[in-house]
Amino acid sequence: MQHLFLDDERIPGQVTWVSLPSAQYTIVRNFEQFVNYIYEYGVPNFISFDHDLADQHYIAAEMGVEDYGQEKTGYDCAVWLVDFCDQWREKFPKYAVHSMNPIGRERIISYIENAKKYLNI
Repeated sequence: MQHLFLDDERIPGQVTWVSLPSAQYTIVRNFEQFVNYIYEYGVPNFISFDHDLADQHYIAAEMGVEDYGQEKTGYDCAVWLVDFCDQWREKFPKYAVHSMNPIGRERIISYIENAKKYLNI
């Protein structure tokens, strides 16, 4: 079973505020690594998403700004994966969002749940 962990700094064992399956994870640190992993290995069985994947995201979040700049976030990864699953008729994997950014966390969850409701993924 494939488990993917998206975070720019942490490793799965450091996440104690969200229950993650006990498993060996492949860690990806940014949007490009996330996309490349899925193209190479396919959609994993489980993904844990962080939202803020660069220093500029932390600064924007602290200021309450939703414009995170040029660097892609975990939300962008979720949007890309929804589109990928829809295009290729793949089932969206089980997931968690371990982001400490409450606005980013809710954006990811809301997007995925709405997509699952209206698309056959």
